[in-house]
Formats: sequence, C-alpha cells, structure tokens
Amino acid sequence: MTAHRDGSSVASSGTTVPDLAALHAIGAAQQPTYPDTAAVDAAVARLRTQPPLVFAGECDDLKTKIGAVARGEAFLLQGGDCAETFAGVTADNVRNKLRVLLQMAVVLTYAASVPVVKLGRIAGQYAKPRSSDLETREGVTLPAYRGDAVNGFEFSEASRVHDPQRLVDVYNASAATLNLVRAFVTGGYADLRQVHTWNTDFVRESVAGQRYEAVANDITRALTFMKAIGADPDEFHRVDVHSSHEALVLEYEHALTRIDSRTQAPYDVSGHFVWIGERTRQLDGAHVELLRHIRNPIGVKLGPSATPDDALALAGRLNPDNEPGRLTFITRFGAGRIRDGLPPLIDKVTAAGVEVAWVCDPMHGNTFEASSGYKTRRFDDVIDEVQGFFDVHRSLGSWPGGLHVELTGDDVTECVGGAELLDEAGLGDRYESVCDPRLNRVQSLELAFLVAEMLRSA
Repeated sequence: MTAHRDGSSVASSGTTVPDLAALHAIGAAQQPTYPDTAAVDAAVARLRTQPPLVFAGECDDLKTKIGAVARGEAFLLQGGDCAETFAGVTADNVRNKLRVLLQMAVVLTYAASVPVVKLGRIAGQYAKPRSSDLETREGVTLPAYRGDAVNGFEFSEASRVHDPQRLVDVYNASAATLNLVRAFVTGGYADLRQVHTWNTDFVRESVAGQRYEAVANDITRALTFMKAIGADPDEFHRVDVHSSHEALVLEYEHALTRIDSRTQAPYDVSGHFVWIGERTRQLDGAHVELLRHIRNPIGVKLGPSATPDDALALAGRLNPDNEPGRLTFITRFGAGRIRDGLPPLIDKVTAAGVEVAWVCDPMHGNTFEASSGYKTRRFDDVIDEVQGFFDVHRSLGSWPGGLHVELTGDDVTECVGGAELLDEAGLGDRYESVCDPRLNRVQSLELAFLVAEMLRSA
C-alpha cells in the first residue's frame, strides 16, 4: 500500500482511493474543526503505521453472510452503544454487550429457526453526527459533544476542543475491545453450553428472562441429545461476531484504508462493516466517494427524506457490480412513517434488480425529549416501527433482513416502556448514555422475543 504522511492517495493495480484533501474539497459533512493542522497530520501519520484492526478475509466472510441475508436465508442482528466511550473499554462492559447480543441471537435462532449474523456496534463507534455544532447551558455556549473520537463530554471549554490525538485513542480503544471480544468468543464464553450463564442478575427475574430460561433449557436438552449420539460440531462452541461503526471522521477511516495483499483491493480495516449516516449520504459527498472505493460490506442509513431515486443512485454509486452482500440499506423512518415511506423504496429497488439487504433501525426515528429533559424513546414505538417494517416486507413479498438497535448490556433507564413499565419519572435513576437513549438488557431480550414471533410469520 502507498500511504504518505500528507494523506496522499492509496493506490494499487489501477484502484485509487482519493486523498484526504480531495475528499474534503468535494464536501465532507459533519467533520471536526481541528485548530492545529500539524497535530492532525501527526495523528494521521501515526494511524497509517498501525496494524489493521480487522482483516480483509474477515470482511469478505461477513459480506458472504450478508449476501445470505439479502437472499432471505439469514437475519442480521446489529446492536451496541449509541456512542462508545474510552471509559467504557473494560472487560465487564465488553462482556455485557457481547452477552446481550448472544442472548438475542439465541432467541432469534431458536424461536424463528433462522441463522443470525451477529454484528456489534462496537470497537469504533466513537464519533457521532450532531444536528447543531453548538450546545448552550445556562448562558454558556460551547462546541457540541461529537463523541470521544472528537472531543470530551464534560461541558468545559478545554474538554470540547476538537483534538486529533483522540483518533489515535480510538484506534487503541478499538484494538483493546476487539481483543476482548475475540478472547470471549474463542475462549469458551460463546459456547452454547453457556446459555444459562448468560442469563444473570436482574434479567433472570424479568418475564423476558424467564422466557429465555425456558429456551435455554430446551437448548441444553438438545445439546445433551446431540452429544449422546456423537455429534459435537464446532458451531456449538464458538460464534462469529463482527464489528461495525459509522464511517464518519474521514481522517480516521482514510488512514485505516489499506491494500489487501491477496487481492490488491482497498479495505477499511477499522471495522468489518462501516456505514454512511443519514446526514452524510450525499451522492456527490466525501463519505460516498470514500466508501465506494473500499471492498468492505457497507451500509447506508435511509430516513424519511430518502426517495426511491436516491436509493437507486446510491446503489449504483456504491455497488455498481451489484455484488451480493456488499450493500445494506438501514431504514430509519419512525413508527408513524415506516408504513408509508418504506414501500416505494423497496418497490423501485426490487424492480431494478438491485442486490441489497434491508435492515430496520427502529431507534433514530423515535427519539423525543421527556418532560424531565432526558432524551428518550418509547419501547412501544420501537416495536411498532419493527412491526411496520415486517408488515411492509410481507405485503411486498420481500425479506425483512435485519435489525439495527442501540442497546446496552446494563440495567440502564434510558427508554420508557417495556414489560418493566419504566416511566419518564424513572429515567434519571440510571441514565448513562452520553448521546442517545439505549434499550437495556431486559428490553433488548423482550425485543428479541417479539421479533422472533414476527420472523416466524415472515
């Protein structure tokens, strides 16, 4: 790979990824405003020397799995923090996030008899787009918090400065997180014989936790039978968990774009799957331009403003060869708009023969501010949007390919509703998100059971 300190092009075998200056010149939305260009150059140069966080072959494997999702042969479960934090890179936090994904996947696989592709919003989800560049509190106005990749959450002038050294910190935190995930997955924690140990503490006392215990008992009996007849496949003892994040800060994603020695093709080795957000999906913008060159599986968020022609143009730009598993459309309409907004997109994309996996993000279109001032989401709205997503696909004969959820493995109080009947008055008890509200572990498991029922009739 050719990569220089000044950000010049990555090129090989006729494939050229535009340099950073060119990307910024064509328009890059939602980018940090760094006060010191020399510090930016130093951070980017440091990142260019770092080993890959993921490998091209792993990205290809995920692409094959998402190809099965697009064909209606598998279901994608993508979940994790709204915004990861450096302080959250601990063994307990990483294990808890992995645990809720494993529990949800087991419920979906067992109850709906469909393979589940597991994709974490993990090891890279450190930058967030914001609707406003500034935040005002008690008459003081400072730059908005854009995630630990850019600045600090503390509301102080020093903390809110955009610091490029944080990109190096993102790399180190992501490397530590992936190391923990791989250790848990290969070290026996993801073994199906552990299904009961995943259901610990407060979850077991919930209705969803009790339903999960019944599923776990059935799985244990099935495993005992399989062992008795001499069947013990490797799939029982380990799982594949891939990493994903929004490809937002161009300096980070560009510096971690490398040429694969096997294929001489460029891959963004910051994560297995990266996506373009609703605010950065401009067809002639820098994010589409960068991601159209890399060979990872990629996603695009489509909200209420997305037209069928927008979807077709993005598919033509990002997946001109119509490669299965390459492109995922992640829809985020809101519960009140999904049933009217989604059908025209699916109709036109399907009629054009475009290979795409359709995934539902029921979180971002359903956010509101509670009377207490906390940003929150209603569990019922989340479920309603997922149900609308399934209803639309059923009516059109297409496959509802997956779910993209902001969740945590902890007992937080950030989204109202669910079987525990969390209300707005209780939001302050354990509201820990630094950005958007997440489903807690019980709500996530409850969601998995409800989606499994939808899948059975899909």
